[in-house]
Amino acid sequence: MASSQENLPLVLIHQLPRFAVSFNHWIQSKFRLLEPSDPDFPTLSKSVRVMLCVAPTPVTSDTLNEFPFLECVVGSTAGLDHIDLPECRRRNIRVTSAGEAYSEDVADYAVGLLIDVFRKVSAGDRFVRDGLWTVNGEFPLGSKLGGKRIGILGLGSIGSLIARRLEPFGCIINYNSRKKKPNTCYTYYTNILDLAGNSDALIVCCALTDETHHIINKDVMAALGKKGVIINVGRGALIDEKELVKFLLSGDIGGAGLDVYENEPSIPEELFVLDNVVFSPHRAIATSESFENLRELIVCNLEAFFENKPLRCEVKFE
Repeated sequence: MASSQENLPLVLIHQLPRFAVSFNHWIQSKFRLLEPSDPDFPTLSKSVRVMLCVAPTPVTSDTLNEFPFLECVVGSTAGLDHIDLPECRRRNIRVTSAGEAYSEDVADYAVGLLIDVFRKVSAGDRFVRDGLWTVNGEFPLGSKLGGKRIGILGLGSIGSLIARRLEPFGCIINYNSRKKKPNTCYTYYTNILDLAGNSDALIVCCALTDETHHIINKDVMAALGKKGVIINVGRGALIDEKELVKFLLSGDIGGAGLDVYENEPSIPEELFVLDNVVFSPHRAIATSESFENLRELIVCNLEAFFENKPLRCEVKFE
């Protein structure tokens, strides 16, 4: 390691190999980056004070035991279900998230998936590419988005942006969140079953917690009905995936647009034959603009940590 690097503040890079995203080239001019491949890792890891957690790499109690002087985990994701927050709180370790760095792009993507499922955009693309237009003639009708009742599960930053994007289409917005939101004209449902029963589509964008795990279960799918559509840009485990497969294969719901899955990158292959299911490889966040926003946020928080200044998007432990 060059001497100039040795004098920079030390930042631990915590990243599973399967997460190919790298922030190193953004920050290595300002910080010395410590990775397991570094020859000095066994020694320096015992004194490192801040960790950059790349993508949803798990941070467990065992992980934290490896770094006894850790004071802060700088996250690069909006969701933090991969980090043991109670254990961080117990150890007085501060945690930050990506905040709203991705919000606009995820909201765009959710609306795109919704339009795709209703209007059969991806299915129509396959129809043309496979030469079926000349063989089978007319392509099946889609369904208009305008006037649809859209139930949003999680009216936070992303959910609110989705709602605003859908208003010009003439959609009727309903929602469920931990609490009723002030200063909104959208109809609030305290019960997810009631929300589903009064929606043509559900957009799932809430945080994954013990309480929301499989919040979209068979009862919710049954309440949504045979023409109902589910869009998931949150976390895969928000939906009972096995039940979703059953409902889609039996025709008991109308379709789905999925960017996240319970056991990524594994996806239920039974659904590949269905034209009413649109798949995406967990890329709702992925634009050059969102990653630029994230870079600025990460650098800001790392600098703030070492300068003992307030952190942005810090988790407020209750």
